[in-house]
Amino acid sequence: MSLTLHTNYGDLKVELYCELTPKTAENFLALCASGFYDNTIFHRNVRGFMLQGGDPTGTGKRSKSIWGGKFEDEIQTSLRFGRRGLLAMATSGPNKSGSQFFCTMAPCPHLDGSCTIFGHIIGGGGVLDTIEAEPVGANFKPVKDIVLERVTIHSNPIAEEASQVAM
Repeated sequence: MSLTLHTNYGDLKVELYCELTPKTAENFLALCASGFYDNTIFHRNVRGFMLQGGDPTGTGKRSKSIWGGKFEDEIQTSLRFGRRGLLAMATSGPNKSGSQFFCTMAPCPHLDGSCTIFGHIIGGGGVLDTIEAEPVGANFKPVKDIVLERVTIHSNPIAEEASQVAM
């Protein structure tokens, strides 16, 4: 399952782990398909750590799933924060996933077992390098907005499976 995050800095192509994290993938795909993330900013950019977005207010204070509230983690021991470019849910504690997500800028083993990893970047590493180098102000908020303009879903196995069941 792949999609493209179109930012004002360029494109980041992503592969999701739909089979390992089905509920998280369903939530992320549905939010993408609904346009929820369109024209939102990445409100936190911590060099050598992560880039965080998914809050339509741009403050980092709102995070709501497609089910209206938070949902449980899908921690997989086979998925570890061992490299740059992993996508994971940003949470305020266990079982509090919503809409906010982050992309690692480096290995983050201290996060193993605490956040659901649900995908990784498969294209656009140079774009991620450029974004990471952007200056930030207080609370690591980028000085210049880093905008997730829109998302292109290349294939959606969850929607395809649902349509086959409906037939």
